[in-house]
Amino acid sequence: MTAPVVIFAIGNPSRGDDAIGPECYGRLEKMLKNEILAGDVELIEDFQLQIEHALDLQGRALALFIDAGVDTPAPYVFERIFPSTAVAHTSHALSPQAVLQVYRQTEGAEPPPAFVLCVRGERFELGEALSGEASGRVEAAVPLVVELCRQPGLNAWEQASGEVINS
Repeated sequence: MTAPVVIFAIGNPSRGDDAIGPECYGRLEKMLKNEILAGDVELIEDFQLQIEHALDLQGRALALFIDAGVDTPAPYVFERIFPSTAVAHTSHALSPQAVLQVYRQTEGAEPPPAFVLCVRGERFELGEALSGEASGRVEAAVPLVVELCRQPGLNAWEQASGEVINS
């Protein structure tokens, strides 16, 4: 059985604050298992989004993409996203909006409602560790994701979307 909610945690743990996605993944994995929500939510961790990730949207009610952002207001932004052909991508990586568009094109149907949680990062150099600032922002963001997982409905997610928390 396919879990109704899929969460993509994107980032490279070897590139400083780009580790925000994987850091969220690790914390969420523990929390979801402790709350017995693992059957309702599938977590997927990867360095970057690929065309194949569109297949992970099949049969889902909701999708969430977690990633680090450079110019994102601190600590994070949570917003709804839609398929887009205007999003630039390379042959190696796609934006979340482009993954939704690939789903639309390959499936001939609309993708599930999708959201992005973009957590502000500061340093992205190869070999850097997660910064203290980014770690604190992950601490602020993870409770939101846990609450969303407890209320896996479009209305609840839309009410929470657009939030920008300043710190």
